[in-house]
Amino acid sequence: MLDELASVRTSLGSPKRSDGLELPIRVASVVSALSHALDLSTGQPIGHSVRSCLIGMRIAEEIGLPPEVREDLFYALLLKDCGCSGNASKTFHALHADDLKAKRDVKTTDWTRTSWETLQYALSHVAPGKPFLERAKALFLLAARQKAHAREVTKIRCERGSTLARLMGLSEATALGILNLDEHWDGRGNPEGLRGGEIPLFSRIMLLAQTLEVFLVSTGVQSAVDIAYSRNRTWFDPDLVKAVNSLSKRGTVWAEAQMECANDLCLKCEPNPKIMNSSDTTLDNICMAFANIIDAKSPYTLNHSVGVANATVATARMLGLPRERVLFLRHSALLHDLGKLGVSNTILEKPAKLDDSEWHVMKKHPFHTWSILRAIPGFEEMSEIAGSHHEKLDGKGYFRGVTAEHLPMEARILAIADIFDALTAKRPYRDSLPLERVFEIMGKDAPNALDPVCLEALRQSGAECNQTYVDLQSLNEQLTTHRGPLY
Repeated sequence: MLDELASVRTSLGSPKRSDGLELPIRVASVVSALSHALDLSTGQPIGHSVRSCLIGMRIAEEIGLPPEVREDLFYALLLKDCGCSGNASKTFHALHADDLKAKRDVKTTDWTRTSWETLQYALSHVAPGKPFLERAKALFLLAARQKAHAREVTKIRCERGSTLARLMGLSEATALGILNLDEHWDGRGNPEGLRGGEIPLFSRIMLLAQTLEVFLVSTGVQSAVDIAYSRNRTWFDPDLVKAVNSLSKRGTVWAEAQMECANDLCLKCEPNPKIMNSSDTTLDNICMAFANIIDAKSPYTLNHSVGVANATVATARMLGLPRERVLFLRHSALLHDLGKLGVSNTILEKPAKLDDSEWHVMKKHPFHTWSILRAIPGFEEMSEIAGSHHEKLDGKGYFRGVTAEHLPMEARILAIADIFDALTAKRPYRDSLPLERVFEIMGKDAPNALDPVCLEALRQSGAECNQTYVDLQSLNEQLTTHRGPLY
């Protein structure tokens, strides 16, 4: 086995980049594509964030915001939902229902007022399919705590979203826009009940833009126009509603938002495009922020993506991969579970075995990861590696069921690191397994399902379960000083 490891190191030779990431990368291209994962986390159709951004930027242009201000608004609009995964588990447990459906439908419901509309929502989404007494109890508890619950889950989402925006290196104006997204003009919003001009302008634009997008896509142009007027001075800033009225008369904004090229039109709205490269701290921070978004979806997977990244780096270094490939694998590992944002917590947190329909949904999450990353120029190889993390050498994995000849070394490393972290990490339903037991379990799947060379490299690296975030500067220092285990 040691000879095989040496052979792998020799065959790698000098650093080679076939994924195109050595070329400059536009930040907005990465963020707009990753925003599709945020759409999954809110149960919205893919492209919701991009279309909301396009509408919001047109409103900003209409009211005369200068380019330097619109630049910060642009990223606030794209990332407005980056804190949504943080309250998924709480929403699921509060409603005893599918968190994705609940989040999707609440976008068209005015929760600030008790009405037939809110009653219908509760009857449709609270403990569906449960026995009558269990449903009645859940409905009673929700009614008793409705305002407190709404404030609590909104606070979690908004605070987490603003923190993640700062982690990505975005401006304080962007972070504050996300923080106050759900405040309403009349002071009946959440979480702080800010009123009128107390609410940051970015937040006022974002709330209006996302609401217009939801109604536009679900029920059409007239419905979007009507909701702007019906919630004028309650939810929305009246000056912004006037701007929507002006835009609506021209009709262009509605046509743009419904075009297949809406993403391209959105990217053109960025006043001063930001550029980075594959080893830039900005890209690493974006990947780390999205790893946090993914792992916050369920307490069962808290810090999993970071743990997989650390195990991946340790294995790659043991195999002698050059620095740029190690960073490439780190980013692939941090983003490998993007697709899980589209899986309901009714599945992720189910205490029993999944049924066939639930398992079908779960097996689609690598496809969503592949699809999202595939949309980013230069990320074609990363989409293949990250999307293959559940594939097996014998073809019995998913989502494609490909065999060994279609799985490059990086994909094999990531697959092993994913299983390693899952077995070594402590979970709410079980304690962590000792390393000896972990390698015994994984060894039974080598060489048929798992690559024995990669597995041996992980074992020799001395890596243990480590879900501690390592910043890029520290990692670079470690990569230039020694090979093998870094943690």
